[in-house]
Amino acid sequence: MDGMSMSALPQWHFSSPQGLANYEAACRHYPAQAIVDLVALRDNMRHLVQVSHEASDAEVMGVVKGDAYGHGLIPTALAALAGGATWLGTAQSREALMLRRAGIGPERCRVLTWMYNGTKAPFEELIENDIDIAVGSIDGIEALAQAARRLGRAARVHVKVDSGFGRNGFTPEGFGPALKRLVELSSQGVLEIVGQWSHLAVADAPDIPQFVDVTEGQIAQFNTFTAMMREAGIAPKIRHLANTAATLSRPEIHFELTRPGIGLYGYEPDPAMGTPSRYHLRPAMTLQAQLGTVKKVEAGHGISYGRTYVTAHETSTAIVPIGYADGIHRSASGFDTPSARHTDKLGGPVRVMTAQGPRIMHVSGRVCMDQFVLDLQGDAESMGVREGDTVELFGPGRGEEFLEPTADDWARAAETISYEIFTCLRTRIPRLYLGAFEVLDEHDRAMLDPSTLL
Repeated sequence: MDGMSMSALPQWHFSSPQGLANYEAACRHYPAQAIVDLVALRDNMRHLVQVSHEASDAEVMGVVKGDAYGHGLIPTALAALAGGATWLGTAQSREALMLRRAGIGPERCRVLTWMYNGTKAPFEELIENDIDIAVGSIDGIEALAQAARRLGRAARVHVKVDSGFGRNGFTPEGFGPALKRLVELSSQGVLEIVGQWSHLAVADAPDIPQFVDVTEGQIAQFNTFTAMMREAGIAPKIRHLANTAATLSRPEIHFELTRPGIGLYGYEPDPAMGTPSRYHLRPAMTLQAQLGTVKKVEAGHGISYGRTYVTAHETSTAIVPIGYADGIHRSASGFDTPSARHTDKLGGPVRVMTAQGPRIMHVSGRVCMDQFVLDLQGDAESMGVREGDTVELFGPGRGEEFLEPTADDWARAAETISYEIFTCLRTRIPRLYLGAFEVLDEHDRAMLDPSTLL
């Protein structure tokens, strides 16, 4: 990048000249970078572990499904372990196996996986790699039992129960036959019944009384399932129900294991609960990009498809060269021309450095496949904005009102949740990692691509 270009972000601190070279190579490779702070991931996990231990002796699972919510599976898993997690959780079998193949062995942590097609799932490989497997259907139990018999080795099982979420798991009405079969297979040494678990639906909505009641009902139902398993002689050794919201606010249901997901990445489960800082969490990912074309346009100039944004006066525009093919939500487009289909709407926020200091600009017009446009609301030359400047889409800041946009701000613009903002980021945006030499030892760093370490 041109040495005269400006950046809307503080200067990154690189571990070495090689870290700087890795950064510069990534900027040449692609005009946007997702920079993940491993120190923040470790410290978030440390805090969640501390919260869990204050109320109970519960262990903590770092949920790293979905490529660790877009942060990168292996680096995030290692940072979570450095922060005190003793379990890792992935929805898909593929990611559970990737953890083991990377070198994260069973002597270091347990791994649980729960999402699969029972007719094609790699059960034998999962059992061989000492990975715990959730079951929530009779068909799943039978398929897993067949794989265990073929290997001559018991499968470690967590029984998924539907306490009111309506997704995976046994309902109270269907639990009887499943319980009978689990007892049989356990007595035969085919299945080792390790855990019982469920998902909470609205634990992240403490401001809605009826939702609090729903959560209480789910907890009661979960406890009923536990009693049934105990009476049948297969009492679960490990129960886990608490997501991030319940880990932070409901110590009475920490049981033997808590299962925080979004908290690991530094966000609150729902803005209704407050901001990350309230819970001593720090967002770990920063998404930045380098500006493309910067130019003057006249008043009344349409921007992007559909002419949903028309400049109110002579101004300058700047291209941010990433779009919905990169995971930038099209629903975060910005409109200023009310029509039959659109109303005035602020697009996603972008922090831009100007000669007068940082400013928040907003997506102007529709997000395109590979780019979106900013109306700079002024003359780029006098503002000091030029092609190659680094802008910030979101980071660990305090919010748009402080000129520090976060994923929560983008979620509001796109009418979604913060989770979707970073999990949707495509892998063509390079992931770069800060703090690897502080958080990870040499053995763990060897599991990572050295070109990604700053």
